Amino acid sequence: MANLEVTVPESMNGERLDKAVVALAPGASRARVKKAIEGGGVRVNGRTMAKGGVVHTGDVVAFDDGAVRAGEAPCVPDPSAPLVVRFESPKVLVVDKPAGQPTAPLRPDERGTLANALLGRFPELEGVGYSAREPGIVHRLDTETSGLVVVARTAEAFEALKAALKDEKITKEYLLVCPEENLPDQGTIEYPIANHPKDQKRVYPCIHPRDVMRYAPRPASTRYAVERRVGKWALVRADAARAVRHQLRAHFAAMGHPLAGDTLYGGEAVSGLTRHALHAVRAACDDGAGSDLSFDVSSPLPDDMAALVR
Repeated sequence: MANLEVTVPESMNGERLDKAVVALAPGASRARVKKAIEGGGVRVNGRTMAKGGVVHTGDVVAFDDGAVRAGEAPCVPDPSAPLVVRFESPKVLVVDKPAGQPTAPLRPDERGTLANALLGRFPELEGVGYSAREPGIVHRLDTETSGLVVVARTAEAFEALKAALKDEKITKEYLLVCPEENLPDQGTIEYPIANHPKDQKRVYPCIHPRDVMRYAPRPASTRYAVERRVGKWALVRADAARAVRHQLRAHFAAMGHPLAGDTLYGGEAVSGLTRHALHAVRAACDDGAGSDLSFDVSSPLPDDMAALVR
């Protein structure tokens, strides 16, 4: 039985249930929250709800506090895992994740992830962050997406950066490669995004109003501008301040311009490219003059993507 009840504040109106529970129960593990929801251990107004469901202001969410917080083993420090630090201050790290490296482990004994590498070099990160397996990590990247990840070095910095991310005060820019034919030089894509109704590996951009009514998607906005066109490909810079899962991949696919190599969303397989062509190229936070949370960091375009648009 649940032993904790919380009321959804106005600031979380329309938030997905699993994310709301993580926010309302500090120290909760996202993995354990999802497991509790799937097992019926989280109730909204006395009823169970699917993990993709949303909550509204005034809803009463009840759950077993211990079940969502306790028992998650931290990831194993792994100093041998690759780690490129682009920026370092007493409060913040900005690191450059290569394509193919997971952001965090799925199993307690897993090694080689970015989280393992961070603990191997910065042991003070243990206990900071969303969960024990995400030490200090403020936001994730897909395994096959390369580029910059922001990491908080203290619990205080983590809360401040988490709030900055929610308030869109952290700039996140990406470079991607997609087919150039009929792609406008610039634009904004604003299809809301839902969990895919039939495939957990993908998300579903809701283009038609009936899909918005049916799937209760989350708002998603992507601004973009073409940097250059080479042959059949375009190199595009995109900005998604509060990107949801797979947002850029799904948005460009919905426009008929799936990313090079992104076969999950209909992209063309490309010789020499073993992943989707997406790179987190810039991360910045302007927290005021002299603030120890301010940074502006860039990462070079990886060779596999650069080869397509030379």
